Amino acid sequence: MSILVPVILSGGSGSRLWPLSRSMRPKQFLGITTDESLFQLTLHRIQHLGGTQPLSPLIVTNEDHRFLVGEQCRVAGVQPGGILLEPMARNTAPAIAVAAWAALAQHPGQDPVLLVLPSDHLIADTPAFVRAVAVGQQAAEQGQLVTFGIVPTHPETGYGYIQAQSALMPDAATPVVQFCEKPNLDTAKAFLKAGNYTWNSGMFLFKASVFLQELLAHQPAMHEACEAAWASAKQDLEFTRLQASTFESCASLSVDYAVMEKTLKASVVPLDAGWSDVGAWSAVWEVLPHDAQGNCARGDVMFEGSRNSYVHAQERLVALCGVEDLVVIETKDAVLVAHKDKAQDVKKIVDALKAQGRAEVDQHREVFRPWGSYDAIDQGERFQVKRIVVHPGARLSLQMHHHRAEHWVVVSGTARVTLGQSTRLVAENESIYIPVGEKHMLENPGKLPLHLIEVQSGTYLGEDDIVRFEDVYGRV
Repeated sequence: MSILVPVILSGGSGSRLWPLSRSMRPKQFLGITTDESLFQLTLHRIQHLGGTQPLSPLIVTNEDHRFLVGEQCRVAGVQPGGILLEPMARNTAPAIAVAAWAALAQHPGQDPVLLVLPSDHLIADTPAFVRAVAVGQQAAEQGQLVTFGIVPTHPETGYGYIQAQSALMPDAATPVVQFCEKPNLDTAKAFLKAGNYTWNSGMFLFKASVFLQELLAHQPAMHEACEAAWASAKQDLEFTRLQASTFESCASLSVDYAVMEKTLKASVVPLDAGWSDVGAWSAVWEVLPHDAQGNCARGDVMFEGSRNSYVHAQERLVALCGVEDLVVIETKDAVLVAHKDKAQDVKKIVDALKAQGRAEVDQHREVFRPWGSYDAIDQGERFQVKRIVVHPGARLSLQMHHHRAEHWVVVSGTARVTLGQSTRLVAENESIYIPVGEKHMLENPGKLPLHLIEVQSGTYLGEDDIVRFEDVYGRV
């Protein structure tokens, strides 16, 4: 039997889960249903497939999320087989293609079976998932391109469907007749009644060589561009950077449109495992446990005379009184209030914020970096105050600023500060001043997180006023 290589696709933005999900920290990296992120839950789930041997997934993500991926893998205790960086988004077909070449390169003389998984789905029944993968792997070994079809529980109009050749059996892969677009309600009801339709999960299983052969047959230009992008890829720390100029020439196509709808080798394995794509706040409400009034919440929340509502409180107490069917999401810098039936329309708010150039689309007030995080807690004309946390053993780049001076006050821990040609330790309740134009670097030499307050002052306080001279994270 061929080696199994999980491929985790982690390039989505999750805009329907705004304001918690934002482009620089989208939903797959957030604790939506548990304290662990959806990405970390996916990492843990695939470990049930490898028996006694841990599986090292290939992860395809983008430049902006590379350190999030690395850090969350570290926290989850999973060593990735590779982290492939897309220079720009080109949908799932090119992402899977470069992962296929990476898997073949890592396992010379073998033809790995790729288990392609989105990073932001929820599966409640892991044993059922493991059984379905075992069934699918048998079909993939025989040259089939397997997709997993979610056994529908109701006539859903928000998902695409897969029509199988016959009624689906839980222990078999059935040939696919066609992939269907999102239907209207009457059509969805007919699909449910027919018994041979499933929801399209976006999860796949196939041999690397078979997928590349089908890609060459149906999308030769994409095959050529992806092969060239992989062949010219450069290693950067633990990341593999695909060549931008060749990858950019790829058409932006999903694997469904590029291959699965055209191939004659498509089969579907039914999956009944408590699946959700957690695609909107209404879906989050559906998968979480409810109280007797149908409410569910995360954070500091109170309900009084309210029903069937969901609240996510990140920073403060949120109370609902005398309402029903609401979604309330509270973050440090934005609050969303929506009717559950309109949860899909949150994307329209995100589109409007983009059109206005609002920062709330991309960044949270608290911003994560490979060395830790900072939280902009106050700002005004010519000043800004940040709370900075530096991980043990981590350090910021050697840098300078043209337009701002900085004053650092250590709250807890010990800082090692390079200022010009000198280096000194700054302990709790001590401070240091960084003049405009002075080279400086901040390190945490201790074993506990370093917390400090930074006061910036100057004519321009943007994050792009950073000139880096040295950086262990390759950002110079």
